[in-house]
Amino acid sequence: MATSPPPYPPYPSYPPDRADGGLRHPHWWQRRWVRYGALSTLLALSGLVIIALVRQQTGTEGFLVGLGLAVLPVPLLVGAFRWLDRVQPGPWRNVLFAFAWGACAAALIAIVANSFATKWIATATADPSSADRLGATVIAPVVEESAKAAAVLLVFLFRRRDFTGIVDGVVIAGVTATGFAFTENILYLGTAFGTDQLTGDSGIASVTAATFFVRIVMSPFAHPLFTVLTGIGFGIAALSGERQRARRVLVPVAGLLLAMSMHAFWNGSSTFGQLGFFAVYGMFMVPAFGVLTWLAVWTRQRELRTVREELPAYVYTGWLGAAEPFVLGSMRARQLAREYAAYHFGKAAGRSVAEYEGYATTLALLRWRGQRGRAGADFVVRERELLAELWSRRELVRPALEYAARTAAPGGWPGYAGHPPSVCAAPGWYGTAVPYPAYNPYRS
Repeated sequence: MATSPPPYPPYPSYPPDRADGGLRHPHWWQRRWVRYGALSTLLALSGLVIIALVRQQTGTEGFLVGLGLAVLPVPLLVGAFRWLDRVQPGPWRNVLFAFAWGACAAALIAIVANSFATKWIATATADPSSADRLGATVIAPVVEESAKAAAVLLVFLFRRRDFTGIVDGVVIAGVTATGFAFTENILYLGTAFGTDQLTGDSGIASVTAATFFVRIVMSPFAHPLFTVLTGIGFGIAALSGERQRARRVLVPVAGLLLAMSMHAFWNGSSTFGQLGFFAVYGMFMVPAFGVLTWLAVWTRQRELRTVREELPAYVYTGWLGAAEPFVLGSMRARQLAREYAAYHFGKAAGRSVAEYEGYATTLALLRWRGQRGRAGADFVVRERELLAELWSRRELVRPALEYAARTAAPGGWPGYAGHPPSVCAAPGWYGTAVPYPAYNPYRS
């Protein structure tokens, strides 16, 4: 006879008293609105300063031309990272923060630090050409990758619930680098346009056209490619257990060092001559881009497989319908469910299905980490929160999920097309006698 897990600790009805009998209130600097306000002010001021600096170097006309050309790859890159994140979509506020940090704060740090270091080296060595080469191949990679990595670190530390694995690290790092490249491209393209204005060159023979081809057509993915290595390091750290402290520190550092090394190699390729540059591009950059793209897509598929493998535990206890692990573990079925709900019940229903899919995916990944001792001490609280979110949307999304199961289920899987008898009240957190007892981190 199956035995039920021990009961979970009860919810506290009020905060525990302090020894002096009073309630603990957070200091003013610990309040959320203070942190948000400070961060928004920092990014806004950084943006204003970076606009002034770039405009000073390019002129107003060059700035506008650079802005118009630099923005072209941004929607494609951000869209690609959001597509990668569709299994467990992170909140837009994290994406906006990452882009703003890269375009404003990281770009400002890079411009100031690179200029200062290059001038200092030129003065110390009395060799401006060597200072420029050293600045491009050593100083710039270290400064720029560190500045971009700061955004990944901030999300990792302060948005831990949104940062659960490699895909999250890739997305935050990639979007940060996209923002950084956007500002850098404005500077390079605006400067090239100013040069063409002085020389009278135009058309395909102009410096602007050559810069656009190299930076926008050939290598729009260069900065994201470098910084994604840092993101992968933080993603592996997010998957590590709390007791694996060395791994949680060393792997992100290793990712950052790899990003710096790849960045330095790419910048140094410009000293190899035109043929050397294209050789590095074809033999190193393109294959590296292909490998990292494959890794990101494979990780996304692994997340879907985890959803299919972990959610049946909640089917057995009555939280989910029998069709749901299949539907929620298939991108095609998920899309069918959203479209069905939006078409038959309105856009709000479609959004509810999307939210349901996100919560269910988070629940599956949480359970996967919990079974490996990596979920953290708040596993039970977080699991209950997610189950409550799913239950509140259950009746609204069920028709869409059942339609998606009937439409997308492969032949030979009739069990996925139905659901167990509906219940009127929410089931117990795990039930009493089930063939698949749920994981309990507090159970010995």
